[in-house]
Amino acid sequence: MVRTELMNRLKHNWLICRTVAEVTYKEWSAYRTHSLVSVIVGPVYFMVQYFIWTAVYGGQSSLGGMDLPQMIRYFGATALIGYLIMDFADWNLSMLVRTGKFLTFHLRPIHHRSFALFQKIGHRSLGFLFEFLPCLLIFIFIFGVDMRPASLPWTFLSVLLAFLMNFYVNYTIGLASFWIIQSNGIRSAFMLVSGIFSGALIPLGFFPNWLQVVQFFLPFQYIAYMPAMVFTGHYSLGGLELSTQQAVGIQAMAVLITFGFSELVRRLAMKQFTAVGA
Repeated sequence: MVRTELMNRLKHNWLICRTVAEVTYKEWSAYRTHSLVSVIVGPVYFMVQYFIWTAVYGGQSSLGGMDLPQMIRYFGATALIGYLIMDFADWNLSMLVRTGKFLTFHLRPIHHRSFALFQKIGHRSLGFLFEFLPCLLIFIFIFGVDMRPASLPWTFLSVLLAFLMNFYVNYTIGLASFWIIQSNGIRSAFMLVSGIFSGALIPLGFFPNWLQVVQFFLPFQYIAYMPAMVFTGHYSLGGLELSTQQAVGIQAMAVLITFGFSELVRRLAMKQFTAVGA
């Protein structure tokens, strides 16, 4: 009886997820030109990184524990992973709270965080087709970069965890809108810090050792650095060298902790909601 009820509930949630994702996919399909712009920006950013790091390495064989080919693959991986995990849940939630439109979601049988996650699945499905795949082909056939992951299953799992981590962190930032009217300052500050400490701009191996150790207790490295290093097949940080399985296991625990913290903040935020502006 309990098993049947659980299966029915999972089936119901799956139908909701598929429906919301499909609607979001169709809605954003009308703005495919936005994705096409990303296809230009991504390779240009990668090309800049390529020339910078080629000059930085000079005749040196290794920097920050990475040789030049590995560094090039690392930045190719971070660029592609960025297309798959991109998220705007914080901005969207802030807008809904500020305008009072969050009330319509608050009255629905599914709470907004799940709805936003399903939206992201649909939005990134579109990004996979119009951003990820074109850039992957550009990196392979124009830049000649080896974009084969060291382990496809583990890379897929790590990117999936990064997808969830980025969503839960951003959604938690968006929940600040229940306490303050304008959360743009918090969002901007977080984006700056995340860009630096996620490893998207510079590999974390170049930071001081103590700061590398601190990254294990912050969410940033689990968004870009860890999945990129899992892609390359060699993870090291703060003097620790972990196997792919160990790294993904730590990433999974970090996602669970972040989800728990997000749920706590969400429940506190619901007590603050007054539907002002509805």
